[in-house]
Amino acid sequence: MIDRLIAFDTTSHLSNLDLIHWVQGYLQDHGVASELMPNPEGTKANLFATIGPTDVGGIVLSGHTDVVPVAGQAWDSDPFQVVERDGRLYGRGTCDMKSFVSVALALVPQFTKRELAIPIHLAFSFDEEVGCRGVPYLLAEVAKREVKPRGCIVGEPTMMKVVDGHKGKLSFQVNVRGLECHSSLIHQGVNAVEFAAEAIAFLKGMAREKRVSGPFDQRFDPPYTSIHVGTVRGGTALNIVPLDCAFEFEFRTIPGEDDAALLARFERHVHETLEPEMRGVDPATGFTIETVTTFPGLDTPEDAEIVTLAKRLAGQNHTEKVAYGTEAGLFSGIGIPTVVCGPGSIEQAHKPNEFVAISQVAQCEAFLLKLLEHCAR
Repeated sequence: MIDRLIAFDTTSHLSNLDLIHWVQGYLQDHGVASELMPNPEGTKANLFATIGPTDVGGIVLSGHTDVVPVAGQAWDSDPFQVVERDGRLYGRGTCDMKSFVSVALALVPQFTKRELAIPIHLAFSFDEEVGCRGVPYLLAEVAKREVKPRGCIVGEPTMMKVVDGHKGKLSFQVNVRGLECHSSLIHQGVNAVEFAAEAIAFLKGMAREKRVSGPFDQRFDPPYTSIHVGTVRGGTALNIVPLDCAFEFEFRTIPGEDDAALLARFERHVHETLEPEMRGVDPATGFTIETVTTFPGLDTPEDAEIVTLAKRLAGQNHTEKVAYGTEAGLFSGIGIPTVVCGPGSIEQAHKPNEFVAISQVAQCEAFLLKLLEHCAR
């Protein structure tokens, strides 16, 4: 099953329909009906299926079907063909996160042979890697139902450890409009690159404050809200005062942090400190700030039923928190208590020669077989 799913190139800028239609056919062959929740363009789709009764809430096994690009990465083998070596499976998505999806699908024949008292739901989404853009279409339909799932397990790579909390994320595109002129006449122009640099420096100052003053949650690494600038583009030549500059930045917030207040502070600096100087030269100059991605953090209470269940299935007595984001906060946001638990290490995700250890796949299989026993009671 891992071989089959990795062979579908579902890089986020491409369609995932070939994979989704294959999965839908596979489920149908095993007597499982499924629903597709497409994007407005019809070029991608989520899939939702229920095995077992439909009049009681079940456990969702959630995974995304898209993967990050391989362009520019130095792979030792074809990233879309699984290679087994030294107890590892190499390929794009083996870790993040088609192995979890594959294990769930491979166990469908066993799921369907048992009479389930608690249903098992399968939820496979698109465009998670570009900001969790796909799963809201799925959740909008699930939220309308009289009977909602009682819990959700998102199979992102955690080394099969149970994660009950992760940071939220907000990312932004900032476009700075300046005024071009010859660089010998800088007093007649507005340097978009320099004003962007001042805004970036302000964000860096905010990041330092968070690192030093918190608030802190020691279960995260790092234990504070992080603020990061990832790209900067601007200018055409050294002897031209730049007309435009653009940069992207993000907040990764710990639960309880007011991300709206963080953004408002940055906007005040831009609009009250930087733009008046720019517009003193040309009123058409200034900043525009656009939200690119947003998804909430996860903060499931440790005594929640889904946490207790996941710990028992994993054979663990404690939970962890992680700094990266997942779709879990979105499931939680519509009232479905959620944890994250899946095979592989996040340290292998998005890298060339991405891999998952076969031992991790085996642990995931054992975990889901125990879930089957729980649901069949």
